Amino acid sequence: MKYFITGIGTDVGKTIASAIVTEALEADYWKPIQAGDLDNSDSHKVKRYISNTKSVFHENSYALNTPASPHFAANIDNVVIDLNKIIVPKTKNKLVIEGAGGLFVPLNNEDTIADLIKSDYKVIVVSRHYLGSINHTLLTINALRSLNIKIAGVIFNGDENKATEEIILSKTKCKFIGRIENEPYFDRNVVKCYANLFRENLETL
Repeated sequence: MKYFITGIGTDVGKTIASAIVTEALEADYWKPIQAGDLDNSDSHKVKRYISNTKSVFHENSYALNTPASPHFAANIDNVVIDLNKIIVPKTKNKLVIEGAGGLFVPLNNEDTIADLIKSDYKVIVVSRHYLGSINHTLLTINALRSLNIKIAGVIFNGDENKATEEIILSKTKCKFIGRIENEPYFDRNVVKCYANLFRENLETL
């Protein structure tokens, strides 16, 4: 089983959500494209958050030097991102795949993050609470559905906001997986606590 973690934008909590899902399912983790922070990449961060010994962390297909849109970061590195070179790691374990930015972040002149999502993936949308997040969440979900991509569920990031969460879930009929609160910090223990909270919902996706 493969779980693709996408978000309604940049810095909405995809990486911490990916860590929680990875820990809950004792899955492998893979970020196909990393742009910038190569010494402290999302793969490094997730690995630091994981307690179990089963998860394997697979190498990026593209590791780009500049923290920017992948198409621009690749251009700076004199690289063209080729979907044919983004090969899903072979594993008998469950696999968590983390996207980069939002759904329509460009990879090159033609392809976007959405083009990385295969028909058998279980797509989890991460929505962070901020003014405008309802619109951005509904747009993301509608875009996924327009591409005939099924959504497995939604993870909210931020302290509870009933008005926001209820209208999103009501309009989309998406499954609520869980909420990540505004924690003062994240470490293995905090991630493990969330993994325990989310595990049942994740296992029934």
